[in-house]
Amino acid sequence: MSPQRGIELKTEGQLRLMRRAGLVVARAHDEVRRAARPGVTTADLDAVAREVLASAGAASSFLHYGAGFGLPPYPAVACISVNNEIVHGIPGGRVLAEGDLVSMDFGAIVGGWHGDAAITFGVGELSPERQALSDVTLESLLAGIAAARLGGRVGDVSLAIERSIRSHAHPYGIVAEYTGHGIGSAMHQEPDVPNLGRRGRGPKIVPGLCLAIEPMVTVGSAETAVLDDEWTVVTRDGSDAAHWEHTITVTRGGVWVLTAPDGGEELCARLGVRFGPLAD
Repeated sequence: MSPQRGIELKTEGQLRLMRRAGLVVARAHDEVRRAARPGVTTADLDAVAREVLASAGAASSFLHYGAGFGLPPYPAVACISVNNEIVHGIPGGRVLAEGDLVSMDFGAIVGGWHGDAAITFGVGELSPERQALSDVTLESLLAGIAAARLGGRVGDVSLAIERSIRSHAHPYGIVAEYTGHGIGSAMHQEPDVPNLGRRGRGPKIVPGLCLAIEPMVTVGSAETAVLDDEWTVVTRDGSDAAHWEHTITVTRGGVWVLTAPDGGEELCARLGVRFGPLAD
């Protein structure tokens, strides 16, 4: 454990297990995105994700989550949020249609260690407005990843996300009530990783710290509401939302994106930051 407010720091062996979990997450995202088409239900997509977990011998980070916090146990392995649903959409009988904007949040456990990531994609072709929303959200995630450096602070990541989103002419909403988080032997750990911040604030980024960075952006108001299922978070004004997330760590060599298929090598090259995977 770190002296920084009980923050869990991982050994190299634990980071490698988290990388294995991250690869399961990446595969689930790929399989679900390929399965999403008009006429498919969100429950069908959850079934695809369950098959990925089973074939990998991995456990779900999400299934039955919340029971210890006074919430109804989460009933699925994936969160499938559509259009104005921001996060935590429960898969069910909703039938996907051409042009729907879908966010999938997914977590896997390998050897007791978690990986967690989210993607946003279209069912068929997205409208220009929806595609732009997803692109802006992804760009802000990449800006946050690029700002993660040893000796820096979590607030540096938060500020980079905020500045990226606010750099656009359209006044996109930045969801403040829900944040990124530390991750490791539990899915949610200290520290929080807000999507708004100030440089030089928050815990220091050190070797062994793992962060799930996850901007949630709306095309309209950032005000949220929770549906009667006690899980699904929607925009209060009914506007669309997008959600992108990766689990990362910063080694002495550079950034390692544990939930990217290539570990973040292509992302790091694009962002101009050092790529720092651990040797197998």
